[in-house]
Amino acid sequence: MMMEQTTKTKLGLNLPTDPRWVNLAEMDLQEILTDHAYCEQKATTSCITLIQQYPDRRELVDELTPVAAEEWSHFALVLQELRKRGLTLGHQRRDEYVNQLILFQRKGGSKEMRLIEKLLTFALIEARSCERFRLLSLHISEEKLKEFYKGFMISEAGHYKMFLRLAKLYGDEKEVELRWQEYLTYEAEMIKTLELRGDRMH
Repeated sequence: MMMEQTTKTKLGLNLPTDPRWVNLAEMDLQEILTDHAYCEQKATTSCITLIQQYPDRRELVDELTPVAAEEWSHFALVLQELRKRGLTLGHQRRDEYVNQLILFQRKGGSKEMRLIEKLLTFALIEARSCERFRLLSLHISEEKLKEFYKGFMISEAGHYKMFLRLAKLYGDEKEVELRWQEYLTYEAEMIKTLELRGDRMH
């Protein structure tokens, strides 16, 4: 399986995923589906937590409420896929990718600044997830799984744009864009240091 690796993805990510990742991922579907399921569960929790922390931000509450429900429905879909294959949901694993992104967030500062940092972090997670779902939808061997992941790809693209839009809504647009570029640069360098693992979505 050969895929052209460009220097920048359509999502604006500075470093595309290593093309070998799809080959590794499909070697053990139980592992990648388990990790995917927990990613959806954590995305649900993140949306709910933001609503709890910023209930006075009406646009945020209105936009994240349906997304939280959608992410939980995605968890159910992945669990259903595991069951159809006679597989069980494994244990949640440490997400080094997300943990390192959190380390990059600016600490302290105003509540508004901390919100923007969180929104940019979530935007980047969704963008990387979307990119990997796209790779699976194009290159995984099983045709049914291609369609399965295509649906997730479309959904994550919308979430990525929503988080980025909210960050620019609550902050100075130019400053947020500059900070976003810093995140993209950091994430690309971070990806180079992480082990390429087929049992992880990130």
